[in-house]
Amino acid sequence: MRPAHFIASVVTAAAAVIALANPASAAATNYVALGDSYASGLGTGSYDSGTGSCKRGPLAYPALYAQATAPASFRSVACSGAKTGDVITQANNTLAASTNLVTVQVGGNDAGFTDVITTCTFGSDQDCVNRVNQAKTYAANTLPGLLNNVYGTIKAKSPSARVVVLGYPRIYKVPGSCNVGLSDTKRAAINSGSDALHATISARAGAAGFTYVDVRAAFTGHEICSSSWWLNSLSWPVDESYHPNRAGHASGYLPALRAAIG
Repeated sequence: MRPAHFIASVVTAAAAVIALANPASAAATNYVALGDSYASGLGTGSYDSGTGSCKRGPLAYPALYAQATAPASFRSVACSGAKTGDVITQANNTLAASTNLVTVQVGGNDAGFTDVITTCTFGSDQDCVNRVNQAKTYAANTLPGLLNNVYGTIKAKSPSARVVVLGYPRIYKVPGSCNVGLSDTKRAAINSGSDALHATISARAGAAGFTYVDVRAAFTGHEICSSSWWLNSLSWPVDESYHPNRAGHASGYLPALRAAIG
């Protein structure tokens, strides 16, 4: 072999080794977070100025994930009180073809979460059970089509995105250590509503080809009436009630999200 050819072969081989050792950098992550109050961070008590009643904050799991992973871009438009129609608007206003990571959490408000909690707080056991059953019927029969619309919009706006759909925890430990407040009958009914949401949301997320994150196991042992609450009970301001607190986002939602994304 001629010296020049030998040198060229060595250089080529060295370049191949370097390429194997240093693979091309992954595409920059452009992350958008969509959703309701569970995604905005309501319940953490710390909110960004200018977000008004949406109450988005730096201690919500989307912001914590962005802080931990430093994506090329991050924007959360999650908003307290959002329903599926609102999240479609969020998606239309923020997603683009360049968006390659989307988290979305929605469905609880459509199913009447606030009214369920109000009825169960002030009504009888049977009132609570009846209202939860109405919500479960809605979750089974009406919510699937609404979620399909949300997920279809996300696909249309960001067809190459990794989409992660997050679910809701069970609210109460039953039986629990609380000596006052809602009865175990009411607590069990509310938890069954969370399970109904899980069944519908996980099914529609799977049908869309999205990753679903079930946080019920992560919150087990950290529900209201457990020894270590990751959710607020009746709180002030009252809108922070029955939402994940700071520990719920940092120790519940964030690890579950990171495990799902890998």
